[in-house]
Amino acid sequence: MAKKAVLKITGMHCASCAMNIDGDLEDLVKGVKSAKTSYAKQECEVEFEEEVKIEQIITQIKETGYQAEVAKSS
Repeated sequence: MAKKAVLKITGMHCASCAMNIDGDLEDLVKGVKSAKTSYAKQECEVEFEEEVKIEQIITQIKETGYQAEVAKSS
């Protein structure tokens, strides 16, 4: 069963930043099914497999160059 989380993102300057986050999460974190980052909302909705820990997702976002914290998780 997939889990979902909404992360508050800081440090984005444009829509390209949001695309960078989505691409890195989907390509580099095994088990991430989808990532939809909104520059306008400054948040990222992530759907991921149960074995993925939210800390892995946050770490990848930080490695991409942004800050993240959990806003909502289910």
